[in-house]
Amino acid sequence: MKIAILDDYQEVALGFGDWGSLGADIEVFTKPFADPADVVGRLRDFDVVVAMRERTRFPAEVLDRLPALKLLVSTGHRNAAIDVAAARRNGVVVCSTGYIAAPAAEHTWALILAAARNVPVESRNMREGGWQTTVGTILSGKTLGLLGLGRLGAGAAKIGQAFGMETIAWSQNLTQEKADPHGVTAVSKDELFARADVLSIHLVLSRRSRGLVGAPELAAMKPTAMLVNTSRGPIVDEAALVDALRRKEIAVAALDVYDVEPLPSEHPLRTLDNVVLTPHIGYVTREAYEIFYRDAVEDIAAFQAGSPIRVME
Repeated sequence: MKIAILDDYQEVALGFGDWGSLGADIEVFTKPFADPADVVGRLRDFDVVVAMRERTRFPAEVLDRLPALKLLVSTGHRNAAIDVAAARRNGVVVCSTGYIAAPAAEHTWALILAAARNVPVESRNMREGGWQTTVGTILSGKTLGLLGLGRLGAGAAKIGQAFGMETIAWSQNLTQEKADPHGVTAVSKDELFARADVLSIHLVLSRRSRGLVGAPELAAMKPTAMLVNTSRGPIVDEAALVDALRRKEIAVAALDVYDVEPLPSEHPLRTLDNVVLTPHIGYVTREAYEIFYRDAVEDIAAFQAGSPIRVME
């Protein structure tokens, strides 16, 4: 059996699972693929592919051209980058792994705090021999607006309340009855954008949420507001966000996700002084990787034994 482990950017995958127990030929890919043709060309001869979240896409046009592939394991519960129906049509079993939400919720607050207190700038100043150059802002007494109040949004709300923030939220199906257990006030979409001092996105990417935060929504925000996205890049109109940041329509953005990942080196977001950027590391923790790669090995072993587990439907 030939196994490909994809997008191991940190070169740590082999240390997080008992891969030797599989008795397989394993190749680790540490760099992203250039395009679908590159994916097909590099993976054509593999029986099993282990995909890290949504780093590499597996649409029908790719799956139809991987004749040797029999098992595709994706870390996490879901992977919007995999066309599961096309995989099934090609006789490919798609399996998932366990997942923990805590790392993403914690990273949301790492970004909020870094942006509020200008941590990246002041850290750089210190390393360059400087001292204080910026004036931060407090969170206590401010309004945290949550675009989405699912598991991650509710977790972010709890932390915001610990900081003494008022918490409000909106999503298409949110009611006050659903918001009450979390101590959150359900508001209209317009009110969410107008009132939020910190607006944090916690939605799944879908046809309804793609481009949900566009130029009108950004223009409705306070000029002192912060936009935080640890969910999925395309929920925000990236061009509109760059324009709003350049024109100081909002004070700052703190981002962990982007339209294209890895973020191109020449991307304008990299040049702005009012944005905090991290490279989609919200889930990248030792604890999460232990679960991902342990379960991936279990999935492959179960497939070898003829009884696949954690099969995606």
